[in-house]
Amino acid sequence: MTREELNDEISKELMKEQKKEVRGKIIKKIIKGIFLFTIFSFLFFAYTTYVSTSLIRVNEYRIQSEKLPKSFNGLKIIHFSDTHLGSSFQLEDLKKVRKLSNERKPDIIVFTGDFIYKKNLTQKEIEKITKELKKMKASIGKYAILGDEDTEKVSTIFNQSDFTILRNEYDFLYKEKDNPILLIGLSSLLKNKQDITSAYQYFEDPTHNSNIYTISILHEPDLIKNVQSSYHSDLYLAGHSHNGQIRIPFLNIGLISQNGAKTYNQPFYQEKDSKIYISSGLGTKNGFRLFCRPSINFYRISNS
Repeated sequence: MTREELNDEISKELMKEQKKEVRGKIIKKIIKGIFLFTIFSFLFFAYTTYVSTSLIRVNEYRIQSEKLPKSFNGLKIIHFSDTHLGSSFQLEDLKKVRKLSNERKPDIIVFTGDFIYKKNLTQKEIEKITKELKKMKASIGKYAILGDEDTEKVSTIFNQSDFTILRNEYDFLYKEKDNPILLIGLSSLLKNKQDITSAYQYFEDPTHNSNIYTISILHEPDLIKNVQSSYHSDLYLAGHSHNGQIRIPFLNIGLISQNGAKTYNQPFYQEKDSKIYISSGLGTKNGFRLFCRPSINFYRISNS
């Protein structure tokens, strides 16, 4: 073998070694990438499924209205919604909600729909749930409306827990004096044929007080469009949207849109003289949240 042939052979061997080394590096990078992606996916799943769904917070809002009677000045309302009990929200979480609510000594508690996810509750489970709801205290009253997921079983639970269920109905709320405020409860837009006239029947009476402070509670916030075409509420409290469930930080955008919450799905809207608050809910239907923690809303309302 001549020197040139020998050099060619050595060069070929070196090229093979270099290619082998490059392939090895590429394979290592691929394996490393797969490993990091797997770890990231696991952590992302764990956070969105177990952490982000369990850190219940209290959103506190201060509301001012000159229409609020002086006897109601400092009115405190607890608003919780969309527990989907049996999903990411369990009985222990309901105990937390009861404790957080009672610590604030509310005058009114309202629930705005979709209570149970687990349909086959045992009698023992129902008794425990009823016991916790019954322990929730409010000086004026506890009210609920039913969501599109709720059955008559839910209605029974709330009735036995001292909640008043409003089905396209209204109630006068009194505090100390004879000057009341009006609470209106609307049935689910997706489940029932709507009869808004029945719910707002008070305003059909020629002798009604057009200046009465009015609160409307409803499940699907898009029903507000129907109400506003004929009637007025000073305060709307709704649920259903979960505020998008996955939110993009800083852009105030929720990614998951639901029927009945296409127009209104953010936490707050101001439309003319009406304030609209939409709960992010406490549970989930598909088991995850991101940048949208479960919460209850706490409102303090003053007349000045």
